[in-house]
Amino acid sequence: MFAQYGLVDTVKLLDGGRKKWEAEKRPLDTRTPEVAASAFAVAPASTALRARFTDVLAVARKERDEKILDIRSPDEFSGKIIAPAGVPELAVRAGHIPGSVNVPWARAVNPDGTLKPVEELRKLYAEAGIDGSKPVITSCRIGERSSHSWFVLSRVLGYPARNYDGSWTEYGNAVGVPVVNLAGTVWGGK
Repeated sequence: MFAQYGLVDTVKLLDGGRKKWEAEKRPLDTRTPEVAASAFAVAPASTALRARFTDVLAVARKERDEKILDIRSPDEFSGKIIAPAGVPELAVRAGHIPGSVNVPWARAVNPDGTLKPVEELRKLYAEAGIDGSKPVITSCRIGERSSHSWFVLSRVLGYPARNYDGSWTEYGNAVGVPVVNLAGTVWGGK
């Protein structure tokens, strides 16, 4: 999100997240900071980092030579379920976008939440046909989990990548688009 507005040098990610930070007994501060007013200009949103429905549909119809990386669970990807239990954003249909490959986002991290080494990440994605030679569109259910994979692909590996924030909630609710459903539950995913 911050990269979309040109703020790549001012925002950092905590490798391992807050859970690792707390597990290492590092200090936390819950006070509200006092920040002096300033004149801060935000750049217009970049369209280069975000994929739209029409972009994804063109790939599904083989009109564009890009890869779609679906990072949802294997059960979501196959169509066995539409979304994880308790999730409010749903789609009408279950399955995945034709031509997409499935590498769940959590496979890119170690048990402590830190990113795997670069060579392991390259191998992980190469096994799914993603090697940086073609642009990649990351997708999940609502664009949240896929933003993690977008970061890994674009910022860690240097691959050309965009995130589809509409993801399956938008695509799976669209009328007349092709859908792959390996579980045979297009209309009945749970």
